[in-house]
Amino acid sequence: MSETRVADHRYLQVARTLRKEIVEGVYPVGSQLPTEHELCERFAVSRYTIREALRRLREDNLVSSRPRTGTLVVPRPSSDSYVQHVMSINDLLAFATDTRFAIESVAIITIDDELAARTGLAAGEQWLTVRGFRRATDAAPGAALCRTEYYINRAFAGVGRLLQRHEGPIFPLIEDLFGLSIVEVQQEIAAVLIDPGLARGLEIDPGAPALEVRRTYTTSDGQVAQVTINTHPASRFRHSMTMRRVRG
Repeated sequence: MSETRVADHRYLQVARTLRKEIVEGVYPVGSQLPTEHELCERFAVSRYTIREALRRLREDNLVSSRPRTGTLVVPRPSSDSYVQHVMSINDLLAFATDTRFAIESVAIITIDDELAARTGLAAGEQWLTVRGFRRATDAAPGAALCRTEYYINRAFAGVGRLLQRHEGPIFPLIEDLFGLSIVEVQQEIAAVLIDPGLARGLEIDPGAPALEVRRTYTTSDGQVAQVTINTHPASRFRHSMTMRRVRG
């Protein structure tokens, strides 16, 4: 491993340590972090490494830095500020305010080969899994909009204790509890057929067509924080997208 790669790995370690201390209140909002020189001595790293670690904290909206005033811990923006501009309204039915998520199971599982293929996660790893159905609040019993599966990085499994009282997407909880920012969401849509077990929960015939929407949420550290799979019967889902010609 080259010295550059070692330095890159080290600044992520420093950033995670400082992030954890900020979230736990060692450095409360309004306080200043130690100077770059003090941080260099504490972690036994170069000034470059400290500056890269602080850049990560700024990307996570945990601190602000100004010349001659140091690095200040700042309040995180409200989770309501996260708007998925690239998603259509219909594509976000599972997260709309007029739906509810009925949790069936919450458990730590080991990813097997079949799940690895569906989720894109590595076989043999352990992830917190939350499964259930999304329903419109005014829908008749059993009229599920989709089957929802959350696969949450075990490092963030602490969000599990909050889910029974939570509605809406889970990733803002991860951000708030662990001081992270989700900087990228990759979406893949695949055509699938409803298997018999899933058909019962969705009140639809086995073998009916459906769309499986997989979203992978990545943090500023490059970690996969969460993978979500929503399985929508074709008759209950529409994805729309507008494209514009760029001239030049």
